[in-house]
Amino acid sequence: MSSSSEAKYPDKESISKLLSSENIPNLIVDHEPLLTIPPALEYFSKNPPAVEAPFIYCKNLFLKNKAGGFYLITAANDTKTDYKLLCKIFKTKNGNIREAEKDKLTSYLHCEPGHVNSFSLLNLSPEQKKEVNFHLDKNLMDKYKTVGIPPMNSSSTCWLKPQDLKNLLEKNGITVNITDFAIKEEEKKEEKKPEKKKEKKEKKQEKKKEENQDEDISALGIQYKKEENFSDWYSECITKSEMIDYYEISGCYILRPWSYEIWEKIQEYLGNLIKGIGVKNYNFPLFVSQKALFKEKEHVEGFSPEVAWVTKSGKGEIDPPIAIRPTSETIMYPAFAKWIRSHRDLPLLANQWTNIVRWEFKNPTPFIRTREFLWQEGHTVHATYEEAKDMVFKILDFYKMVYEDLCACPVIAGMKTENEKFPGGVFTTSIEGFLPNGKGVQCATSHHLGQNFSKMFEIVFLDKEKKKQLAWQTSWGLTTRTIGVLIMMHGDNKGLVLPPKVAPIQVVIVPIKTSKDNAAEIMGKGEDIFEKLKNNGIRALFDDSEMHTPGWKYAQWELKGVPIRIEYGKKDLSKDQVTFFCRDNLEKFTVKLDNVVDKIKEMLEVIQKRMFEKQKERINNSTTHAKDFDKFLEGLNKGNLVYTPWCKDSDCEDKVKEKVKEIAEKSEEQDTVGTCKTLNIPLEQDKLEENDKCFFCGKKAQTWAIWGRSY
Repeated sequence: MSSSSEAKYPDKESISKLLSSENIPNLIVDHEPLLTIPPALEYFSKNPPAVEAPFIYCKNLFLKNKAGGFYLITAANDTKTDYKLLCKIFKTKNGNIREAEKDKLTSYLHCEPGHVNSFSLLNLSPEQKKEVNFHLDKNLMDKYKTVGIPPMNSSSTCWLKPQDLKNLLEKNGITVNITDFAIKEEEKKEEKKPEKKKEKKEKKQEKKKEENQDEDISALGIQYKKEENFSDWYSECITKSEMIDYYEISGCYILRPWSYEIWEKIQEYLGNLIKGIGVKNYNFPLFVSQKALFKEKEHVEGFSPEVAWVTKSGKGEIDPPIAIRPTSETIMYPAFAKWIRSHRDLPLLANQWTNIVRWEFKNPTPFIRTREFLWQEGHTVHATYEEAKDMVFKILDFYKMVYEDLCACPVIAGMKTENEKFPGGVFTTSIEGFLPNGKGVQCATSHHLGQNFSKMFEIVFLDKEKKKQLAWQTSWGLTTRTIGVLIMMHGDNKGLVLPPKVAPIQVVIVPIKTSKDNAAEIMGKGEDIFEKLKNNGIRALFDDSEMHTPGWKYAQWELKGVPIRIEYGKKDLSKDQVTFFCRDNLEKFTVKLDNVVDKIKEMLEVIQKRMFEKQKERINNSTTHAKDFDKFLEGLNKGNLVYTPWCKDSDCEDKVKEKVKEIAEKSEEQDTVGTCKTLNIPLEQDKLEENDKCFFCGKKAQTWAIWGRSY
């Protein structure tokens, strides 16, 4: 299995050193990963590089043909490079050009999908240089002073002159073909069909213009396929659907209304559940003193906060520095110690909805793993261990309901292993999801903290016998990761698919009319349907915009995942009916006008249940039960969840992870999984047989555990 370590120029540093040795002027800018063109354009429109204009960010494609040849194309991001056009340029039959497989990308260019770049040509062997044809867009050479290209990884962009790039590659034995894609495209357009077809096409275009249907719907589409390039598909989904916008600080994102309204639905649902058992909302400060934070470190083995520190105020230094909360135990618990005096003050049930900052990773994923995120964090104080335990599992049930009832995402409730639990707790419970890309994801956790923190912060109370007792505590949290999980689970190649219970808009109404129709009648009927739905508590929108065509609106609302679309025109109204479109299964059917409201209510429930059952079936079909290591490895390499009988020994868990990694490093197979971990020990599980052994070490099995890859 090839890796970047075998490459002559594996990373940004090696490219930078090469450019310096060749005295090539350049500017390398670090940023969050820009895996597709849309976020890259947004980023550099807001953060223009300090280079000579005009400049442009390039797109890079690594393609293959059926004859076994490869093409690397570096072009201006607005140059059209569709496969049909490329087949003409490369003089091959339509359908012969396609995206090269991941294993070819890594073995030839030594980079991963989303990181293709011109510099990677420098890693080709002499034989590979004969197989790969490099095409540089003539448009770049003629129009732009500076071009932007990822230096082996899309977390940076190298800005340099296009002529310098050409010279560098040629000096290293790469043949650079300057290709005029624009001219080829014009030639393609000029290859006219017979005159009758031309006239027919012109009439059709005129009709579209008359009906106000002259816009490019394809601009709304998702370029990447979920099953082929999950990461880029996800990036496109969340940006094109207007869920998020990128921000100049890596790992921090702007939540736009389409995502924040989902978070509000989650807040409302969970808020009602926890308020129903007496939990009160608080708001504690953002900052943590160094003394308080280090107090936790002194008492909690394995404590490792990913803390952002504030060290300055204006021109002055802050000494000692203060931390931005990575969580709030050390902020809240000193206050609890002051407020609690007697058993009558218990239980204390506190929650806050807030933001958290954790500076913990290199490659953020919006919603799933970010440096700043929104969450709720609950902290409770009890008189007994059992009361605290009951709270832990009650909250875990609530979290399961959020995911399954509200978001239609099946999850597995269970206990974390000793290695995976919260270091300051007695035990940790979690709900785990399983995504279509073969990765598990921790969806929420609920911790029994025992008396560890009450000892640390002296949270004591007088019991009924007037004796001092240490309190028992819990903490629990759910984040905006919920949004990422539901996008990844339900989305398809058209965009988002939102469960009706969290969709900001549950029904969109799209009228179809031409200039010859009675506009007042058609628009009036849409208003009437909208008012009836609204009066029945259904979140609806009547899209009466004159800016876009019905076809454009269909594509837009499908991209945004609206559960139901009602479309109708003159012919529908003449039959007293409208057409329903269900986003989850793309089904269309007609409904009588008198039955619209009742049918909408019915279908919203049907869609919610159907989405949950679809994901439940997917997870069941992606689950392996393994009683030996070979079967375990087979399931893992298929991208499955793997249930195993296990001894519960922490050393055994570590050895499994080490063994899997070792096998992956030695393997020649590209799909070999290199990492794995326990997700949890499920609360609901099959009974072990008397003679069941641990799948790895052979000791007596104590439980079933779930293993897999994980975010």
